Amino acid sequence: MGTPIISLEEGVLREENLQFRVPMNFTLERGENLAIVGTNGSGKTILIETLLGQHFLVSGHLEYDFGRERRLVSDYIKYITFRDAYGSADAGYYYQQRWNASDRENVPTVRELLDRIVSEPVWRDELFDLLGIVPLLDRQIILLSSGELRRFQIAKMLLGAPRVLIIENPFIGLDVQTRELLKNLLLRLIRDAGIQIILALSAPEDVPDFITHVYTVSERQCGPKRTLAQFRDEQDFTARVQMLREKFESHPVCLPEPAGVEPVCDEVVAMHDVSIRYGDRIILDRLNWTIRKGEKWTLTGVNGSGKSTLLSLICADNPQSYAQDITLFGRRRGTGESIWEIKREIGYVSPEMHRSYMKDIPAIDIVASGFFDSIGLYRTADDAQRAVCDEWLKAFGVESLRDRSFVRLSSGEQRVLLLARAFVKDPALLILDEPLHGLDCLNKERARAVIEAFCQRPGKTLIYVTHYEHELPRCVDHRKELIKHG
Repeated sequence: MGTPIISLEEGVLREENLQFRVPMNFTLERGENLAIVGTNGSGKTILIETLLGQHFLVSGHLEYDFGRERRLVSDYIKYITFRDAYGSADAGYYYQQRWNASDRENVPTVRELLDRIVSEPVWRDELFDLLGIVPLLDRQIILLSSGELRRFQIAKMLLGAPRVLIIENPFIGLDVQTRELLKNLLLRLIRDAGIQIILALSAPEDVPDFITHVYTVSERQCGPKRTLAQFRDEQDFTARVQMLREKFESHPVCLPEPAGVEPVCDEVVAMHDVSIRYGDRIILDRLNWTIRKGEKWTLTGVNGSGKSTLLSLICADNPQSYAQDITLFGRRRGTGESIWEIKREIGYVSPEMHRSYMKDIPAIDIVASGFFDSIGLYRTADDAQRAVCDEWLKAFGVESLRDRSFVRLSSGEQRVLLLARAFVKDPALLILDEPLHGLDCLNKERARAVIEAFCQRPGKTLIYVTHYEHELPRCVDHRKELIKHG
């Protein structure tokens, strides 16, 4: 250690709305592996983009020392962000394309995308084996689950033989086994391939043991570099979570007045012998599931077990739902109802929705689109609807984001807004797929409190997906586990 390969000294950005409160200082020295930890919207992404040379400095210095060979900075540093989407390989991607076979003809496979990479390490095959890429090679990119997509992104970046790998919230969307696999892989890359790692994390407890030093970013201010031991000595994760939980228990969040009508039908969802396959690959095999009014379910299963596919059937995003024996609120699927009638009683958020929902419109309009079940605001919300949106923004603690552009927000702030979008209709069925994805401690506990309070309303039904058992709301009283086929 002792020789910086990335050095940012007294950096001040030219663009005023991106500037930190004090000049930025940051160094990555040889042999170090860093974590940049901060709350949602604190400035972590701005700092990383500055290190990548994506923002101009009005003062200060940004220097790199990767050796004598002259290459582009982008050859040495690779960045994997949650915003990386299925559509990064195909600019025409839209939300429901994943489920529409007729619109996937020109979508590349995992193999085709990885074969385009010219520079490859000699340990390509071993890398594929460690990440479980081989079974994915002949699948189209948009058919990957959230966790599988993350593994593909990491493999793609590593095939470029970077010197430094920066990953935003690497463990979100991954099941327990895959999280451990990824930690071991990153540790092996550090030891055997000489790659240095920088992780951007919203949850301090996610900092892995191979990290040597930590920078904390708070309210557009980058703190000093600390050793991992110093950072952990100053943190009491369990006590902080407990304190926040007690805070929301003693001062419950205030929700807008109920607007929906409690459904009359006792069976909210009824699925009988549902089977889905893509080519020779079986996703769901003769699945049966009945969800009754007022029940609160968690849907579990490893990455690729079919959770997103199952939810797409319930929400009518998947055309195959009309060939299945599915009944929603007492009405058999395919009996003349429109997709909008199906979605009217459903509030929904998912990683897939987030990836496809990069609209340059104000945050209030993102939330208001929940009234119309649209990806973007194609109808104008009236004053009463906007007033409801303002109340939900306040319930989630993000009223200050009301008029800011969605694409200019951090991924955590975007996720909170999409969560609020799921609630605005006061839906009878709430489907939350990894709802706390990338949220910091405060936003997680506030979101949990909102979900708990909402689910106390009469007749509300919940389907909740997470790979983190401790994130489950206390109201969850049923469990459905999917088994991965092949």
